[in-house]
Amino acid sequence: MKLKFIVLLIITMLSATVFANDSKQMSEQQQEKALKELNEPLYRPLLERYVLDELKSLRQDQQKLREDTTKQITHTELSAADRALEYTNDTINNVMFIITATATILILVGWNSLRDVKNKVESIVNERVKSITEEYETRLGVLENQLKERSEEILNNQRKITITNEVHSLWMRANLESDVNSKIEIYDEILKRKPDDVEAITYKADALLEQGKTSKAVALCNQAIDEDADYGYAYWQRACAYAQENRLAESMDDLQMALKLSPNLKNELVNELAFENLQVLPAFLKLLEDAGFKLSE
Repeated sequence: MKLKFIVLLIITMLSATVFANDSKQMSEQQQEKALKELNEPLYRPLLERYVLDELKSLRQDQQKLREDTTKQITHTELSAADRALEYTNDTINNVMFIITATATILILVGWNSLRDVKNKVESIVNERVKSITEEYETRLGVLENQLKERSEEILNNQRKITITNEVHSLWMRANLESDVNSKIEIYDEILKRKPDDVEAITYKADALLEQGKTSKAVALCNQAIDEDADYGYAYWQRACAYAQENRLAESMDDLQMALKLSPNLKNELVNELAFENLQVLPAFLKLLEDAGFKLSE
């Protein structure tokens, strides 16, 4: 009987051990399966709790900051109101003091003295205003004169530019014109715009020489020389006129002066038909030789 009990006890213990091992093995398998099926971390509830606590703390801090700010603004407004009241009170007191002092002075001095003071102030102000007005009127007058002078200068320059353009156009027409009479008309148009144009006077004299009007050409050459005594071509044209009039000595004097003032004219000595009468003069032959022209024997 006792032996059976012992055997039964051993069998029971072995069964319990096997069941425990099976239970332990099944528990580990369930844990691994649960871990495999787990999609989110287990600590997430803790993180959410931490965030909620922080939000609560932040809300409490904001509420406290709002209370402190409200208190500070209220205190500032009260201080400003107190200062405003103090300033108003001081201002009223000062105004009352000024009024009282003015009234006292008026009583002591009298209205006549105050009227004198007023008249004196008005006189000083009027004199100062008059002085300033006269000064600015003088300045404005000077400025106005300067503007007028500047405007006149601009208008004169514009007229000069217009005349210069017109004269340039007339010169181009004269260079293209072959008829002597037409050239003279163009030179007259130039002289209408520029009466002291030495070049136009001289070229008109040249055109008159082509027509055989030597006396008029000499007069124009004299006019050009009076305008500009250093213009060599005027002496050249007068030498041509004198040569045509057979005034050889005077022609040679003007020719030498022309070559002195304009040395480049020496290249035209042989081509100038008006100097045919001068070829009998040794002085003219010497000029040709000095200019590099070979004389025919």
